[in-house]
Amino acid sequence: MLIAQLTDTHIRPEGALAYGRVDTARHMEAAVSHILALDPRPDVVVVTGDLTDLDLPQEYARFRALAARLPMPVLPIPGNHDSSAGLLAAFPEVAARAGGPRAHQVVDAFDLSLVMLDSSVPGAAHGALGADGLAFLEAALERGRDRPALVLLHHPPFTTGIAHMDAQNLRDGAALEAILRRHPQVVGLACGHVHRAITTTFAGIAATIAPAPAHVVSLDLSPDGPATFHMEPPALALHLWTGDRLVSHVSQIAAYPGPFPFFDEAGRAIVSAA
Repeated sequence: MLIAQLTDTHIRPEGALAYGRVDTARHMEAAVSHILALDPRPDVVVVTGDLTDLDLPQEYARFRALAARLPMPVLPIPGNHDSSAGLLAAFPEVAARAGGPRAHQVVDAFDLSLVMLDSSVPGAAHGALGADGLAFLEAALERGRDRPALVLLHHPPFTTGIAHMDAQNLRDGAALEAILRRHPQVVGLACGHVHRAITTTFAGIAATIAPAPAHVVSLDLSPDGPATFHMEPPALALHLWTGDRLVSHVSQIAAYPGPFPFFDEAGRAIVSAA
């Protein structure tokens, strides 16, 4: 099973740029083309929040139009730039799976169960699952003890060293960690929000933050670093479930020279003539 993880697309209305500078729609078009060109193609695309920049209906509509070329399921959850209500209104299929006012959902259509959590907090940049989200997760993992699971949410429950982003982390991360430690079938935790590829461990399992397809939060690990972004090479995450482990890759969204062979037709290593 191959999972493509998009995150933090920050789609704006037609003619508008994110932060007055970034054409996020153009970057998402490139990301969609990149996913379509992958061989093998992913089985599913998960979108871990901040689909939109201002939670506007026209931004959700534009996101859906940009994603319409993808033939595989596209599974979104909201981030702090979205809202539960906005996303559920734009994605009736998510509302049907969630069955409530928040976009918590479990997708069991694949070899790996996808437990997708809504960490958005109305009007706030930080995240929280709250009592309802934590109860949803506990119940979902109890029901699925015989199935390996990947847990996904927007806000990381761990610090990254980027201070202005860590201030917006998941506020109930300790409660999340306690639940995950009780359920060894969880093989990984995948987040968004920081716009950078970051790996660590959390609750004894691999935890990753996916890179963004457009602007990237600046890599500044000083305690008082300003809130800035760079236009580094755009990318997305690919998670390969092998049947016994989750292997995560960063896939750069660009055309680079290659592939070039290591060996010639006779099976000999190609070395420089110089």
